[in-house]
Amino acid sequence: MLTVLEIIKRTTEFLEKRGVEGARLNSELLIGHALGLKRMQLYLQFERPLTEPELEKIRPLVKRRSNREPLQYITGETEFSGLKLKVDRRALIPRPETEYLIETVLGRVTVPPASILDLGTGTGAIALVLATKYPAATVTAVDKSVEALALARENAEVLGLAPRVSFMESNWFTALPAEARYELIVANPPYLTDTEIREAQPEVKDYEPLSALAAGENGMADLVSIIRDARVHLAPGGLLACETGIAQHAHLRPQAAAAGYARTESLRDLTGRERYLLAFV
Repeated sequence: MLTVLEIIKRTTEFLEKRGVEGARLNSELLIGHALGLKRMQLYLQFERPLTEPELEKIRPLVKRRSNREPLQYITGETEFSGLKLKVDRRALIPRPETEYLIETVLGRVTVPPASILDLGTGTGAIALVLATKYPAATVTAVDKSVEALALARENAEVLGLAPRVSFMESNWFTALPAEARYELIVANPPYLTDTEIREAQPEVKDYEPLSALAAGENGMADLVSIIRDARVHLAPGGLLACETGIAQHAHLRPQAAAAGYARTESLRDLTGRERYLLAFV
């Protein structure tokens, strides 16, 4: 009988051959998930032989990962800014870059906003984190995908935030009342170019919803629309915070100026690339 450690090593080698990055970590997380063990618990059982029923639980998960299905879709969850979220193919997997967007917003907003709008909510990640950070705020989350909204609602229910976050089917602002005003609007829209999609890892281009990844006009079509239309929905003193693609700010900042924002800021991500655009009323 093979031990836990031997299976980890064999799985790591198998995943490495299939081009999976971080094969050892992936192996430990997959095996731990199959066995219902956290990584530390797994380490304490390295020498334990695995039974055939246990191996039968592990094999299909490893097979899925070897086909480059994202780890988060296989385990069905991810950690995001301190929240555990359910994830599946209905929505994009929340990224660390978006966690940094939230950190940026929290650092720039000195007065807690009373009203928040999350555009393209997906799993509900941004809306749900902001609802926990600003418990007195009313939070509205919109998405054009009915499937994504269902997932976001499921996450809100599990986290006990359903009474405080309202979800609406809308293609950006189209279904919102004309008079709706928000003190904070946050958006992580599609911003990849067609070239970037073609060059993306299989985990991204073969499994995640394309509509949440790619946009026309060199990846900027949705961003341009959001920047233009958010201006009339921002309350005085309000802030629009967008996650963007790289090499887009030279085009987007003039768009914001033309829309009537008082000022804009371009902020870099942890790799030093312009990733976040802040527009102030």
